[in-house]
Amino acid sequence: EIPVLFKQELQNEEVKEGKQVKLTCQLSKPDTPVKWMKGDTILHASEKYEFKQHGTVAELIIRDVKSIDS
Repeated sequence: EIPVLFKQELQNEEVKEGKQVKLTCQLSKPDTPVKWMKGDTILHASEKYEFKQHGTVAELIIRDVKSIDS
């Protein structure tokens, strides 16, 4: 089986505290399960974090951004 690769990796984003930011990556294979992490911590869907996936594109939306989210 062909390994899944990043066709487009995450890019750094700047946003003001209290706003939201959307991080996007593109994979080489559609509908591949994605785990979003901050360091060694797996992020889970919540009021703060929202995950979306459409084919090969995976998105992480972080709401109410704080400096600790960098």
